[in-house]
Amino acid sequence: MERVRRKIARIREYQTLARGLQDDCLERFTVDPVYRGALLYYLYLMVDSCIALAELVIRYRGLRAPQSYHEAFDILGEHNILDPKFANEFAKIAGFRNLLAHDYERLDPGLICGRILPKLDDVNIYLQQIEAAVK
Repeated sequence: MERVRRKIARIREYQTLARGLQDDCLERFTVDPVYRGALLYYLYLMVDSCIALAELVIRYRGLRAPQSYHEAFDILGEHNILDPKFANEFAKIAGFRNLLAHDYERLDPGLICGRILPKLDDVNIYLQQIEAAVK
């Protein structure tokens, strides 16, 4: 249980750091490689930690092992640890993790600045549902 709390704290830390980099994202992302690297790094850590948290909760609850990152969220939804509809939507974070890990040279600033950063609040919803389920 302590590992779950520590993982949640880390995710919140990464989320705060990424949120702190939102100002002038489109402009800065394209011209400042240090800014771009920092933003992508914190997003990657946050996303990867969200997946690790899902896997940790699955092990803690003794649920079936996921065969993919995406399936980890599906399992949490199936067992009402996450709202099933939210779990299905939030599972897309697994694809974003793979994009960050493997296709980072081709990342579109519009995707990161226009679609991903505005969805940081979804991470709060995820953490709140996990916290409620593991109390």
